[in-house]
Amino acid sequence: MPGISENIPAARQVSDEPSPRRLLSTEKVYEGRIWDVVSDSFKLTDDGNPLVRDYIDHPGAVAVLPMNDAGEVLLIKQYRHPVGMDLWEIPAGLLDVDGEDFVVGAARELAEEADLVAGTWNVLADFFNSPGSSSEAIRIYLARDLTEVPHHELHVRTDEEAEIELHWIPLEDAVAAVLEGRLHNPSAVVGVLAAAAAKADDFRGLRPAGAPWPAHPSQR
Repeated sequence: MPGISENIPAARQVSDEPSPRRLLSTEKVYEGRIWDVVSDSFKLTDDGNPLVRDYIDHPGAVAVLPMNDAGEVLLIKQYRHPVGMDLWEIPAGLLDVDGEDFVVGAARELAEEADLVAGTWNVLADFFNSPGSSSEAIRIYLARDLTEVPHHELHVRTDEEAEIELHWIPLEDAVAAVLEGRLHNPSAVVGVLAAAAAKADDFRGLRPAGAPWPAHPSQR
């Protein structure tokens, strides 16, 4: 009996791509302190019926998986009120400074949340956090060749960030935490699994830090 794959035509390279649709109207229905909610009316086809979708209009974000010379990765524990849990995450933050370079934003978050500076940067993965309800695009970097931020330049963390705890963990243990359902933060999950896959060729296949990011809202 032939295998299932034998009955499926050879696939082209899998790649997400822009798919412009006819926008009839757009309206901001809620203005928040960090992001807004908009309501769009659009058509999938010229002769189709109008559809309406509400979603979060998000500036995008960057996240950083720091890795030391021993192959350990840094996780940070932070309280997240919407889910009412302390989550183990990786340094991350909004891209809410107009025109700021993505790597510069990532370096800022690494310094502020982990007190670290990286000498080597690569792109680990790009993803949409919740594409059915938000325009948020996230880029995760792998940061290596780490040094500590000088004491006189340390960022003073406030609010939820004031409770941040830092913990170095072998990459293999972080992967196990994901697969066993002990890690839930999306950037941490994607970053850890991407790093584990990239380790197979000693990270040589990773994109450079300045690789294009056409999925980011500012580039679409």
